[in-house]
Amino acid sequence: MIEKPAPPRPGQGAAAARLAEILRVDHAGELGAVAIYRGQRAVLGEARGHERLAGQLADMEAHEAAHLARFEALLAARKVRPTALTPLWRLAGFALGAGTALMGDKAAHACTEAVETVIEEHYAGQIAELAGREPELAAELSAFRDDELAHRDIALAEGARDAVAYPVLSRLIRLGCRAAIRLSERI
Repeated sequence: MIEKPAPPRPGQGAAAARLAEILRVDHAGELGAVAIYRGQRAVLGEARGHERLAGQLADMEAHEAAHLARFEALLAARKVRPTALTPLWRLAGFALGAGTALMGDKAAHACTEAVETVIEEHYAGQIAELAGREPELAAELSAFRDDELAHRDIALAEGARDAVAYPVLSRLIRLGCRAAIRLSERI
């Protein structure tokens, strides 16, 4: 399900306000993703028998950290404030990562799959919306989207859908991500 681009707002400054929302929410999302992987690595990173998974998590966290750094630069360059919910997203992301990791490898992968699915859909809508007026940013988002798809594919290959209570876990995480997106755009 690809998100429909937001309809253009009327009036002077509307495009700049919408771009600020996009940058704010994408920054928040990448910040949350880094926190999720940090939470997962805090539980599984040094656990015996999880070396391969720990390596995967470290690689995915590194991709998200690179995305986060880019959004931090864009926020500064475009004079856009980050979401006021940043401390909450750091805490919630870490708790989600650690909590799913405590449930086991497959639950950690289910978390990754659910989050990355929502983010991929979100980026797809933004890419469509920005392609005409911000083509360079749309191209960057497209590259980030490719990373998110790769993370999702790894999680699926590692058995995300075999996690205990996968349908419930996945649905709750996806709902939480969508709510965080809406809140971060505005607050």
